Amino acid sequence: MHHINPLPPLSRRDMLGRIGAGFGTLGLAGLTGLPGSPALAAPAASAGTLENRLAPLASHFAPRAKYLIQLFMPGGPSQVDTFDHKPLLAQHAGERPQLVNRKSLRNTQGGLFPSPFGFKQYGETGKWVSDLFPHVGQHVDELCFIHSMHTNIPEHAGAILMMNLGHLQPSRPSLGSWLVYGLGTENQDLPGFVAMSPRAQPRGKLANWGNSFLPGAYAGTYVNIASMKPEAILRDLKNKHLARADQKRQADLLARLNRVQLERVKQDRQLEASIEAMEMAFRMQFAVPEAFDLSKESKSTLEMYGGSEYAKGCLLARRLIERGVRTIQLSHSIDGYDIAWDTGHNDIAGGHTRLARACDQGIAALLTDLKQRGLWDETLVFWTGEFGRAPTSEGKKGRDHDHYGFTCWLAGGAVKPGFSYGSTDEFGLTAVENRVHVHDLHATLLHVMGLDHKRLTYRYSGRDFRLTDVHGNVVHDILA
Repeated sequence: MHHINPLPPLSRRDMLGRIGAGFGTLGLAGLTGLPGSPALAAPAASAGTLENRLAPLASHFAPRAKYLIQLFMPGGPSQVDTFDHKPLLAQHAGERPQLVNRKSLRNTQGGLFPSPFGFKQYGETGKWVSDLFPHVGQHVDELCFIHSMHTNIPEHAGAILMMNLGHLQPSRPSLGSWLVYGLGTENQDLPGFVAMSPRAQPRGKLANWGNSFLPGAYAGTYVNIASMKPEAILRDLKNKHLARADQKRQADLLARLNRVQLERVKQDRQLEASIEAMEMAFRMQFAVPEAFDLSKESKSTLEMYGGSEYAKGCLLARRLIERGVRTIQLSHSIDGYDIAWDTGHNDIAGGHTRLARACDQGIAALLTDLKQRGLWDETLVFWTGEFGRAPTSEGKKGRDHDHYGFTCWLAGGAVKPGFSYGSTDEFGLTAVENRVHVHDLHATLLHVMGLDHKRLTYRYSGRDFRLTDVHGNVVHDILA
């Protein structure tokens, strides 16, 4: 008769540490808020498995697009130096009309400052585009511009959160999290929401792709794309000493043990988030390296995108939506500066030139690629900063923040091609016609994806929350 020595009793925490050791920490840190992590509060406990949470869901109505790619330009790209051509700035250079005398971040007192960049017309629409974006300019007949954007404040941290969360404080779920909550995703081995940037995370970091009070399965996973080595992106996830089947059995056992405990405590939000994060981490270890391996792309495709880090992010965005990832946020950074476009304070010409060169070709290639691969009609792309810049000068060569009027653009089959909506005043200072707030933009993005922003709610702390809070109107005029 064989005698089996009983194992010493393990606490749930010890079990998590021992069994989960082979899954690594990147996936966990990216998907949820663990002790010591700067992530937001983990989700409230509720029934259901990760498969159930991420399974594709029916939309409120027929969607116009299935995937969303956000090309985010943190730091405040200047509208009058990119896509909002204002020739009167040159005619009135140095003047300070009454309409510019209002509160801004630094209350600079300079006069009107003409753009240091040339503008020329592109496409059949004759859209004026700055020399900063010659590649994107080739696509103007496919783009839908909103020139009347505005937001609440001219301060980076709050305005970035407003663009990504619909709120000035890091206490709400991100746009991407709301989308995965409402729609699920089409690849159970990859996160429904991936956030990427070269080197620096946008100000606010995890909050920009966090789930806040939504279940942990809906949090975004962040990837630093600077190294572009797929085997290293999630290097800690693989356990070299166990076969996939053995790892799966361990993961399932740990999940069952934890869910038993979860039923007992009911409201252990951190535990539920940890369960879902570990389950996703296990799946990711096999799917991620393939998805991020750009060596599988043709030479012509790589050359079309170019060699910048941001361009590689654009290519990754296409690869991820091809694999069913619901939404991508690709933030721009350069040299590790999280609000890269803020270089406009001192040298708008030098700073904006360098930043545009790093992203112009890649963005244009993404648009071309989506069309070539039949993804255009089911993908919505939008380009935006958190606010714009003043048409007056700060010092001799720069511009201050400006939240009263700025430009964003959208692309894809869901929006009107070659269309410009709204306008700023004659100097590009203030949105004056068909004004669009960030809440309106969010309502429109959700609408395109088949979701009613007023119906997409989550009950937390005694009230129903939504991305647009109590605001927002769908901008139907820009829809195809």
